[in-house]
Amino acid sequence: MFQHKLAACAVAMALGAPAIATANDSTEMEKIRAEIQQMRESYEARIQSLEAKLKETGVVADRAEESAQRAETTAAKVATPPSSANAFNPEMALILQGAYRDQKNIENRHITGFLPTAEAPTNTRGFSADASEFSIAANVDTWLRGYANLVFVDGAVEVEEAFFQTLGLDYGITLKGGRFRSGIGYQNELHPHAWDFADNNLMYHALFGEGALQDGVQIKWVAPTDLLVELGAEFGRGSELNNANYNGASSMNAFAHVGGDFGASHAWRAGISFLHSKVDKRTFEGTDVNDVALAGDFSGRSRTWLADFVYKWAPNGNAQHRNFKLVGEYFHREENGNLNVDTEGTYQSAQSGWYVQGLYQFMPRWRVGLRYDQLYRDKANWNGNDIGTVVKELADYDPRRATAALEFNPSEFSRFRLQYAHDQSMQGIKDDQITLQYILSLGAHGAHRF
Repeated sequence: MFQHKLAACAVAMALGAPAIATANDSTEMEKIRAEIQQMRESYEARIQSLEAKLKETGVVADRAEESAQRAETTAAKVATPPSSANAFNPEMALILQGAYRDQKNIENRHITGFLPTAEAPTNTRGFSADASEFSIAANVDTWLRGYANLVFVDGAVEVEEAFFQTLGLDYGITLKGGRFRSGIGYQNELHPHAWDFADNNLMYHALFGEGALQDGVQIKWVAPTDLLVELGAEFGRGSELNNANYNGASSMNAFAHVGGDFGASHAWRAGISFLHSKVDKRTFEGTDVNDVALAGDFSGRSRTWLADFVYKWAPNGNAQHRNFKLVGEYFHREENGNLNVDTEGTYQSAQSGWYVQGLYQFMPRWRVGLRYDQLYRDKANWNGNDIGTVVKELADYDPRRATAALEFNPSEFSRFRLQYAHDQSMQGIKDDQITLQYILSLGAHGAHRF
């Protein structure tokens, strides 16, 4: 286009040359022609420069496309876990816990009416460094993820969890194997540092101690629906509470959970669980009705049904400033077998209980909570007679407790808690307990469950 304009201009000037020559001498004509030639050369140089830039732009676009392709290739390589040991970068976390407790000095703490579990309620008073937890987790490859949680307390180390878990299986299925916290109920999968109170509820203490562990395998399925539908089953040796030593699976558990949202501010989840275990010599110590020390053990079958419900509220789903959480669980357990108390006899029990707790964050960093526990001793017979007439700790009594707590959370990695409990879990004893607790989280720590 520029060349055509220049040619037209040159023709026009050439046609007008005679008139100009008439008005001026030949010297002026030469100057004009020289200026026209300079203009033409200048425009041609600009056109060539523009064409070169257009070509360069096309090259840059091609290079950009090539760079994008290389970036995608690099991303794909990064997504594939490297085999180099130097590239292994696991998530590690350390949980520090400690407390000051003011409570009565009761050497044989227990829950009256219930066979003792592996972990009795603590009688530690004053200052104490509670169990610290160290966890490590990482994707092993594109198929598996590994996790381990070690507990350090008073110079001893315990393996609380150590399991593998599958990644990316089809149809919403996940497999887990090793030692892990059972998926039954609500609170059972939570580690102590994630509890909403400084101690466990009476229901879990009576059933499992700190919690039900499973040495075995778990399969879980989540339905591809807007409503949460989760089904799971576990097979294994069960927790140390069962003290099982059998071939095959001596513990079989199943659970189902459903949940969802209603509105922008409300969420809920409900579930049912069933546990069936073979128990081999679950030991306990106590006293008879004449305050004479005795020891015994139970072997037989244990069946437990659990129901749990969780409700959460946060304005428009934003829990940073205000939120509320309500949790409740109920259990019914039946056990049948042999109870050895100096002499062996048949043992049958049918017991139940529940707890409900509410936590309200009324402003950033501050939260208050209330909890009430109630257990029902119901039937506990030995050789056809009430076991309470033989063992003092298994007397016919319904334990209960009321608890209040105030928390200050400087950040998501630290918590300070003041707790008061009016404990009537032991017959004839009312224990007013005050606990000051701190929990600090160091390192990478995954989000807690719903």
